[in-house]
Amino acid sequence: MTLTIYSEIYSQLLSKSQPRIIQTEAENEYFLEVVEELLARKNLTPEENTILDLLVKSIEDFEDKHYPIPKGTASSMLLHLMEAQDISKESLVQVFGSIENVDKVMNGDSEITSKQAQELENLFHVDASLFLNE
Repeated sequence: MTLTIYSEIYSQLLSKSQPRIIQTEAENEYFLEVVEELLARKNLTPEENTILDLLVKSIEDFEDKHYPIPKGTASSMLLHLMEAQDISKESLVQVFGSIENVDKVMNGDSEITSKQAQELENLFHVDASLFLNE
């Protein structure tokens, strides 16, 4: 369903909020406040929704660039999944061949191979790429 955007109303909103590519933390904070104000309203107009989408995209782009989320290591991902799914180290011997190899991987002393990552994918039901340090 396509919503009709009234250019006069949209122009007024553009003039008021002046959305743009965010360059500074101060601009990011300002636009976060504008977004919060819009989200607090009920029944946004199509024009307000369009401005909201534009601002959210700009905020996401700024924050992705300035606050990147580091990818976890393969060993930290393995440990997390083991805890979350209550899987013991002993259960991983079938993947790594020995408890010593399991310990090496968990300590980050040994990397997980592609074949092992595939086996872990089947065991944990997650994508194998989570276990590969790339």
